[in-house]
Amino acid sequence: MSEALATLATVTEQRGGSEVHQTADAAGRVVPPPGGMRTFLHVLVNTMIANVTTSFLWFALTFWVYLETRSVLATGIIGGAYMLLVAVFGIVFGTIVDRHRKHQVMVLSSVVTLAAFVVAGVLYLTQPESALVDLGGPWFWLFAGIILFGSVIENMRNIALSTTVTLLVPEERHANANGMVGTVQGLAFIVTSVFSGLAIGIVGMGWTLAIAIAATLVALVHLLFIRIPEEKPVADDGRPPAIDLRGSIAAIKAAPGLFALILFSTFNNLIGGVYIALMDPYGLTLFPVEAWGIVLGVTATGFIIGGLVIAKWGLGRNPIRTMLLVVVGMGILGALFTIREWWLLYALGIWLYMTLIPVVEAAEQTVIQKVVPFRRQGRVFGFAQAFEAAAAPITAFLIAPIAEFWIIPYMDSDAGRATWGWLLGEGDARGIALVFFFSGLVMVALAIVAFGTRSYRLLSEEYQRAPAEQAAGGEPGDASSSGEATASDEAAASDSALAESDAPSTVEVDQRNP
Repeated sequence: MSEALATLATVTEQRGGSEVHQTADAAGRVVPPPGGMRTFLHVLVNTMIANVTTSFLWFALTFWVYLETRSVLATGIIGGAYMLLVAVFGIVFGTIVDRHRKHQVMVLSSVVTLAAFVVAGVLYLTQPESALVDLGGPWFWLFAGIILFGSVIENMRNIALSTTVTLLVPEERHANANGMVGTVQGLAFIVTSVFSGLAIGIVGMGWTLAIAIAATLVALVHLLFIRIPEEKPVADDGRPPAIDLRGSIAAIKAAPGLFALILFSTFNNLIGGVYIALMDPYGLTLFPVEAWGIVLGVTATGFIIGGLVIAKWGLGRNPIRTMLLVVVGMGILGALFTIREWWLLYALGIWLYMTLIPVVEAAEQTVIQKVVPFRRQGRVFGFAQAFEAAAAPITAFLIAPIAEFWIIPYMDSDAGRATWGWLLGEGDARGIALVFFFSGLVMVALAIVAFGTRSYRLLSEEYQRAPAEQAAGGEPGDASSSGEATASDEAAASDSALAESDAPSTVEVDQRNP
């Protein structure tokens, strides 16, 4: 083993009477502790409980509001507000994750979410239900807003979870760990799709709130018994900003092509906005409302299958290439799964599409975890979440009125059927099918164009070069014998320039020479 690899910085901290060790190699990369994968699995299961609970309550609230008010406007505002707040607070959450220990962030998120749900429960008990569903009164907006707040805060845990992959899991297993995260997302979607509607239909909103409060409390208690080995992040000089947009952008610029990676991932979200607006109306054209929730629950098993496949086999040598190939496949699926008004074609297409979503998410996370320094990953993940979350509602808000007032009436006319009937066949929702068809083609075109960009080549080279540099124990920039500047040189220079926003931590260095 080379001398450079044998140089370790060991950080020891007293926590509750026990020592917590975190190591870093000579290049400053985090070395996962022994048993780190086991700790990560505990964190993953805990986050799954939290995600399932907040999604369960949030969707239950949406169902309950619609059933009580029959107002599409109210449900639309609730759904849109959730996505927009996730986008707005993404960078704030990322900054908090970078400034504090990940365990503390998760505990804070759970406590705030639990408090919000308890306050909502108190409101439900003290106010008549007629007041809570009165869109013209203050109690409806206060009740929905409190649940919204608790659900959005829970997203901070997801950013922290992505950084714990770097902290706890060996680098060669990052893709596998991110695949497990996709599986957890699939489980949450299944529970949300099936059990939220059943809970509202069988036990009502009051007991649904009680279930959510109890499950959130269970997740919090379990979290208190988990120990995540991590040094205390060193505070920046001066007063650190609550929204470190500058630090987020600087961290992204440090890795050539990283912003393009986030943009590539956003392709899925842009087209996802089309599905947010139109997938349910199309599905309710083919299925009774009772069956549609079950269809969504069954097709959500695709999330689990896709996540398990990644957990088993990873993403290949170049996750960026894998991501773009999958985006091409998703575009083809999106163009074809409504080409005929057949329920089986639609359900199978949704299932296949969902098996591919974890690949895109895991590819982005795996690359960020490798090319971004650990102390800045929270801000990068937060920026990515904000950027990508904003894409879907923007597309949804744009496409919904275009489809309703122009495309659907056109496809219901004789001219529309004569022009597109040969391609899309006959049926009651051919206008939506036309939107899906061209949206899928746009996704395919964007992915193909991305393959030819300079950013794709730069980021692929940066990702492939990183393990060689680490294995050699060299400093960034040593990999190029010709003396030409490399992408790693740029990252190192950026790290130096950003010392003001990220002061290096004080560690005890132990030279171990074999």
